[in-house]
Amino acid sequence: MKTNTLIDRRSFVKMAGAAWVAALAPRGAFALERADAVFASAFMAQDGSYGVATLTETGEIVERRLLPARAHGMTFSPVSRRAVAFARRPGTYAMIFAPDGTAEPVVITSAEGRHFFGHGCFSADGRLLYATENDFSANRGMVGIYDGRRDFTRIGEFPTYGIGPHDMTLAADGRTLAIANGGIETHPDFGRTKLNLDGMEPSLALVDAATGALIEKHVLPPDLNRLSTRHVDIGADGRVWFACQYEGARNELPPLVGHFAKGEDLTFVDLPERTTAALANYVGAIAVNRQEGLVGLTSPKGNVAVTLNAKTGAVLKEEPVADAAGIAAAKHGFAVSSYRGLFKERRSPVAWDQHIVRLTADQIDASPKSESAVRSSQR
Repeated sequence: MKTNTLIDRRSFVKMAGAAWVAALAPRGAFALERADAVFASAFMAQDGSYGVATLTETGEIVERRLLPARAHGMTFSPVSRRAVAFARRPGTYAMIFAPDGTAEPVVITSAEGRHFFGHGCFSADGRLLYATENDFSANRGMVGIYDGRRDFTRIGEFPTYGIGPHDMTLAADGRTLAIANGGIETHPDFGRTKLNLDGMEPSLALVDAATGALIEKHVLPPDLNRLSTRHVDIGADGRVWFACQYEGARNELPPLVGHFAKGEDLTFVDLPERTTAALANYVGAIAVNRQEGLVGLTSPKGNVAVTLNAKTGAVLKEEPVADAAGIAAAKHGFAVSSYRGLFKERRSPVAWDQHIVRLTADQIDASPKSESAVRSSQR
């Protein structure tokens, strides 16, 4: 598996085309001209409206797009050159757009009896979009499947084999989905209220994206049943890294981050007590810098960003970031955003949302081109 490479400004401009670049506002064009890498993140503007922005690694905004409501997580396919902003739970929309301006945005809505959980990912060939969803009448997590060749029409679904799925990512084999089932029951009639804190069932599942079959499932032990598994990323060695949010007593210090590979048990990182306390029992986002062998964590409740050594789990860096939000691998280390408009060292008049997506070409290098189309009849 090759290491990640950020898409550089020259490649992005070539991908976008001269017409799109010419249509940018002068300030955005100037920012892009000086950029080394390009990212995207959802935001809330000062007037209360919501949008998604393309921005440089220094936090300069290149372009903005309006969204119908608040977004949460994002994903990007370098093959189809499409990005997606998913509505914040329990939202019912996702907007698919081309960051390079080569196609008009497409807005989809969740199926009846479902809502989005704020995350998803593309198939390796970019043809299918997978979204974590809630079958709220049956209290079970589902993966909705959307066909990019048919304006992202919903063509099927399969279970996540758990309750309250949140984040999901595609492994380097181009076929295995790693899913964090947070274990928390919710229902849109009750908004974001958590309905089963005494009986949570957090787990992590590996699922075959082509068939929907369960490959393996890891249920957290009973003494950690209030440790909600929330976000995942993949290491350079294919290892699944996961981050958690604790729903128990504030004075308890459970493990908040761990990893596993197929066929292995879960391994929790033994963080120093001061680091666990600094994270305030809440990791809002996780990212792996595969090229440098780093794992990054952010906590908006702890107002901190933490960098770990991916091989040893050792804490390499803790830095205060007020209202820390998103994190993504940068050319060196990580780009971190905040609800106060900070992206790396630059502050903008927006509130960045909880996640950042890198616009990268690494999936082209790192994953095989899966041609398996998933059909609803296979479910």
